[in-house]
Amino acid sequence: MKTLVATMRSKTDKLSTIRSNGMVPAVVYGASVENTPISVSSIDFVKVFKEAGESSTIVLDMGKKKVDVLIHDVQFDPVKSFPLHVDFLAVDMNKPVEVSIPLEFTGVAPAEKSGLGTLVKALHEVEIKALPKDLPHNFMIDISSLVTLEDKIHVSDIKLGTGVTMLTDAEEIVALVAVVKEVKEEEVAVDLSAIEVEKKGKKEEEREAEDSK
Repeated sequence: MKTLVATMRSKTDKLSTIRSNGMVPAVVYGASVENTPISVSSIDFVKVFKEAGESSTIVLDMGKKKVDVLIHDVQFDPVKSFPLHVDFLAVDMNKPVEVSIPLEFTGVAPAEKSGLGTLVKALHEVEIKALPKDLPHNFMIDISSLVTLEDKIHVSDIKLGTGVTMLTDAEEIVALVAVVKEVKEEEVAVDLSAIEVEKKGKKEEEREAEDSK
């Protein structure tokens, strides 16, 4: 399990100063932990987040206390994409938690490769319940089973590990290959004679209006 060192901070500390020092303002709360403001190394956090994501537990080393946590929420800079703030959720390793697990797609869909249609990824994550130690980092979805347009991958097809309960509806579609209808420009038959008549009528109306002045 990955460990991330945390530094205690005051609620009055300026967040801009914390960030300028290469740290990310954060807060930890949850099981047996009061809402506590902390900060973590920006470089170390990014490394841990890439491996753990929001579905794997890590150890938050707070000096006098080490806490098992999930990275619960991350706010990123919309332009530079570096973390601005992090919420850590402390968990009880003996109690199940409900989390969203990302789906990663692998393989090639024969139905798409043969030109029958386009791959549609209907879901990108599912909700599960499990003890923190049993939480999977992700679920791999092999799309090579999509041979025809009738083939579909459902939530029920996802293989769960021991102690993991699926909360998302089993009948929900994860992926399929669908026909994409091309929108063709309709050729509109233009009645040139009708246009000429309309133009002629307008000109006559204009002449009558001029004569009446």
